Amino acid sequence: MGRNIVFLEAMVFSVLLIMPLIVMADDNVPAPADLAKVETWFSQNVQPSASRKGLDAALAKAETGRAKIINVNGAGGGDFKTLTDAVKSIPDGNTNRVVIKIAPGKYNERVKIPTTKPFVTLYGDPKDRPSFLGSGTAAQFGTLDSATVIIESDYFMAVNIVFVNTAPRPAMGQKGGQAEALRISGDKAAFYSCRFIGFQDTICDDKGLHFFKDCYIEGTVDFIFGNGKSIYLNVETHVIPGDPVAFITAQARHNANEDTGYSFIHGKVTGTGKTAFLGRTWMPYGIVVFSYTDMSDVVHPEGWSDNKMPESDKTVLFGEFNCKGAGSNLAGRISYTKKLTEAEAKPYLSLGYIKASTWLLPPPKL
Repeated sequence: MGRNIVFLEAMVFSVLLIMPLIVMADDNVPAPADLAKVETWFSQNVQPSASRKGLDAALAKAETGRAKIINVNGAGGGDFKTLTDAVKSIPDGNTNRVVIKIAPGKYNERVKIPTTKPFVTLYGDPKDRPSFLGSGTAAQFGTLDSATVIIESDYFMAVNIVFVNTAPRPAMGQKGGQAEALRISGDKAAFYSCRFIGFQDTICDDKGLHFFKDCYIEGTVDFIFGNGKSIYLNVETHVIPGDPVAFITAQARHNANEDTGYSFIHGKVTGTGKTAFLGRTWMPYGIVVFSYTDMSDVVHPEGWSDNKMPESDKTVLFGEFNCKGAGSNLAGRISYTKKLTEAEAKPYLSLGYIKASTWLLPPPKL
């Protein structure tokens, strides 16, 4: 009898060992101040779907079982030579995760993933990321449709992808020169280890909840703009030199009731010359917060611009918390810069800012 009990206990223990541990992600734990601890914090709070509860029902269903893999190779040998054709092959109303694995190379195509095709992942080689190149401008297509890649579907993910708009650099104030590399208009989208290359309006962070991690974004004017609600974690924003003034963000929150804004955590602002403003007023209630950010001397001492709209000074929230570097000195900041306390900064440091426990997943392992 005793041996049977011991055997039964051993069997139960073995089963427990192989069963996935189901956890509820904690949206309320703020990112640690120490960058070296951020990856552990992220891994603890953003686990694979098999280990999670509390995910959106549609997402949990889409992640059940093995994802469908579509191979794209411009040189041949894949299922398709273009991303456009791969996207066309996905049925409207798709309910399962589809991973489009893209071979290294340059793909000269403008791509749209429509609202009818959710749960799509673009996955590139981390050692040789594929690039998507377009040259559309606002003069040709309108600002919103100038993007090289347009994402309108929900639950999108991009991993190791380079998004480029090769249109010429517009002169300051030039009409129609805006040229997006990416427009993200779908809800609950994540970007990991991606690069975004352009000049004015590089990323249209248009609407929805979004997450960017370990990415690189460069530009000149409003190179992150729109009315999304997004976290940029360990992201480098690089100001391309050459203009007398530059603007990194233009967040488009229209009124006090809209739940949108941008939070930058543990990133870098790079460049030189004291020409760049962290953000400027576009709409009167914009929210942009930089926390634990290493700012080079590219940042203008005033930090922020009201874009000659002084009436918005009382309604925007342009915040900074525990930043460092030559451009982080708060002494010269404009009067309406919000110097956040730890308590005030906490909501912008937590994944709950984008309701991550219900949708955010780590990049797949292929």
